[in-house]
Amino acid sequence: MPAPQPPVTPDRPAARDGLPEAPESPDSTTARAKGRPRSAAADRAILDATREALAELGWGGLTMGHVATRAKVAKTTLYRRWPSKNELVVDAVASLFDELVMPDLGSLRADIEAVVSQFAALLARPETQAALLALFAEGTRDPQLRRRIREAIVDPQKRLVRQGRASAQARGELAPDCDETAACEEVDIIFDTIAGTVEHRVLVSGEPITAEWTRRFTNLLLGPFPSLVA
Repeated sequence: MPAPQPPVTPDRPAARDGLPEAPESPDSTTARAKGRPRSAAADRAILDATREALAELGWGGLTMGHVATRAKVAKTTLYRRWPSKNELVVDAVASLFDELVMPDLGSLRADIEAVVSQFAALLARPETQAALLALFAEGTRDPQLRRRIREAIVDPQKRLVRQGRASAQARGELAPDCDETAACEEVDIIFDTIAGTVEHRVLVSGEPITAEWTRRFTNLLLGPFPSLVA
């Protein structure tokens, strides 16, 4: 006769495949040092499964259970990493944008054209489109979710503008920043202009981002800058 299983308690998650999962303390650093380390492969599988399920089921149909099944992990594993669906979906989308890099191709114009092309290629992917449209639509109804989108997706990607400006300033293409507050405001405006234009063209208008379009857009973007060194 098989030995009785220990009861399920908050400190002992339900068994999977007959084996109880190792408990994880709220202090993740301490827990991972003493127990099983968090798996990067499991995280990737979960985020991939989230985007797939979101594209197939939509925001309203997506559940943590769907994601756990697709990623082949226990729901307890999922909830230890992401306490809510909102946080899980935001991180799943944010991980896509982490792929973007600001190159240093020797000129501000070339750098902008390269990052616009990267962004357009990312938005052209069906999983990106489905995830973004669902997330933004839900964000219009949920102020907390909108704040999470800004903190986890929008603000971190402004690094691309800062990196591009720094490279251009080092090459002498742009004048150095004299006012930190004004520089931050310019970064926000430049980011909103590039991201908003590309997202509108791809996600709203459904028009392609071609090399010629990217060149003309970059001309318009750089033309008005009085600080651009000729």
